[in-house]
Amino acid sequence: MRQTRLLLALGAAFALAGCLSFGSKPPERLITLVPDTALPAQTSRTATAAEAITVVTPTVPQELNTLRIPVRTGGTELAYLKDVQWVEMPAALFGRLLSETIGAATGRVVLDPRQFALDPGIRLAGSLQMFGLDATSMEVVAVYDAALARGENRVETRRFEARIPVARDDAAAVGPALNQAANRIAADVAAWVGQ
Repeated sequence: MRQTRLLLALGAAFALAGCLSFGSKPPERLITLVPDTALPAQTSRTATAAEAITVVTPTVPQELNTLRIPVRTGGTELAYLKDVQWVEMPAALFGRLLSETIGAATGRVVLDPRQFALDPGIRLAGSLQMFGLDATSMEVVAVYDAALARGENRVETRRFEARIPVARDDAAAVGPALNQAANRIAADVAAWVGQ
């Protein structure tokens, strides 16, 4: 009798487990940013005082402070792309892509802000203003406002923008287009920093 009750209890627990859901349903796809230009393995570099570049993770507006991908559906209207998320916050992904591209394109030592005390050298900071889909034009739009401090007495600013047309508003089309837009901006920033 005792074994029967135990078997019934276990059976009920397994049946109930199929009905319960802990946490939200995971998205169908996760996307990330992959640099077009990367440092080869075993690359070693040195820098003298003020030659390094410190890339600060960009700030973002609230619409980008999420794992979801924004879709502008009108002048003031915003939605999010269905069934897809970033693997990590887009500001962190974009900052690392900038660092990798600048290091590979310029040959300079690129530091993370946590290494700032070593020698900040040139400091690149900025704001990722837009990074999503514009549904009215069917384009992925990325806008990065950069500020470059070249020493104590000189600061330069520049806006970088990339627009990539997409055929559909789904993860298969938007994910690669976001990666392409981010890489285009990163290459332009690297050329600017290297001047």
